[in-house]
Amino acid sequence: MDLWILFGTFTVLLLIGTPVAFCLGIASFATILHMGLPPVVVFQRLNSGVSVFALMAIPFFIFAGELMVRGDIARRLVALAGGLVGHFRGGLGQVNISASLLFGGISGSAAADASAIGGLMVPQMKERGYDVDYAVNITVVSSIIALMIPPSHNMIIYSIAAGGRISIADLFTAGILPGLTLALALMATAWLVARKRGYPVDAFPGWAAVGALFVTAIPGILLIGIIFGGVRSGVFTASESSCIAAVYALLVTTLAYRTMSWSGFVAATVAAVRTTAMVLMVIGCAAAFGWLLAVLRVPAAMVELVKGVSDNPIVILLLINVTLLVLGTFMDMSPLIVITTPIFLPVATAFGVDPVHFGVIMVLNLGIGLCTPPVGAVLFVGCAVGGIGVGKVIRTIWPFYLAAFATLMAVTYIPALSLWLPSVFR
Repeated sequence: MDLWILFGTFTVLLLIGTPVAFCLGIASFATILHMGLPPVVVFQRLNSGVSVFALMAIPFFIFAGELMVRGDIARRLVALAGGLVGHFRGGLGQVNISASLLFGGISGSAAADASAIGGLMVPQMKERGYDVDYAVNITVVSSIIALMIPPSHNMIIYSIAAGGRISIADLFTAGILPGLTLALALMATAWLVARKRGYPVDAFPGWAAVGALFVTAIPGILLIGIIFGGVRSGVFTASESSCIAAVYALLVTTLAYRTMSWSGFVAATVAAVRTTAMVLMVIGCAAAFGWLLAVLRVPAAMVELVKGVSDNPIVILLLINVTLLVLGTFMDMSPLIVITTPIFLPVATAFGVDPVHFGVIMVLNLGIGLCTPPVGAVLFVGCAVGGIGVGKVIRTIWPFYLAAFATLMAVTYIPALSLWLPSVFR
């Protein structure tokens, strides 16, 4: 009955449009009351869920990303990407994906990527004769790349949801090759669609021009090296690297580029505070929900249930992927990581899956959910930037969905994609 109350209350509130954080908190509160425990337990678990030092990295990485968005970094990265791949078929589409790869290494946020890169690329693509749905399709799905490469906020959340036993440095490293694989798959898909639609081919500007663009983008690109190199080498932790990233982003945008105005700084600060408050509220309520799942022995029951279905790791991973894809269509990513990690991670490890490998699978899987209706946050951002309805985008986005799903299957069943690079750095 406790489980019925927990999941029933959560489902009903979610269906009537209640924000996810309140769904999690109210469902936990109702279950605690039914169990006869003091209601203060909910608030204790919520507080303990956000009182984790490693979570300090999230607000600072968000702040650094906001500073980069408003400090002209995105435009310079787009220009560099244009010089490198703009001469391919459907060049602006290739530029969009490459810029997402570069900017994702700075922001670590899919929504920030879609907003910043989409705001720059979608209007240009419209002016050059590209269909709006094509521009939005690429913007939306390529934003998933930001979730895979450092500094991914969601990798940090996964590490904490797993009990803090998984190295954030290993997770950052493990996501690099899958992120590059996804970028290549999307670029191939964009080329095929561009060829079918007859989009133009631009002239290559020459290596001298590319070199000049690279020089102007160096200060922004260096941030990627500072974050990854510092964490991977052990010079500083992920939390310390986030503070350094925020200070560095502020210095670059005010002293090197001189593009950060006072109003832009205030806007970046307000946006970072708002986003951080939402993320931490969700994490706290999801922590209370996850504690109840552990108390009610849901993870152990799930392991036994899955073992009863099959003892083949290939089948088990497929079932987990399908379940997460379905959940990702109507829930946001952060609460899903906190809720489902304690449930599915024991199942995966029971069948010999490395926790780092499973983290990459989960982040990529739930990232696809951000691009799917009815609750695809990044999908809505892309449609808003492009000024197009979700229905029109969904009708033509399926080739990019297929590319993302094919990458997910490759990452799932080829562990070396995730585990080889961490082993090299160790």
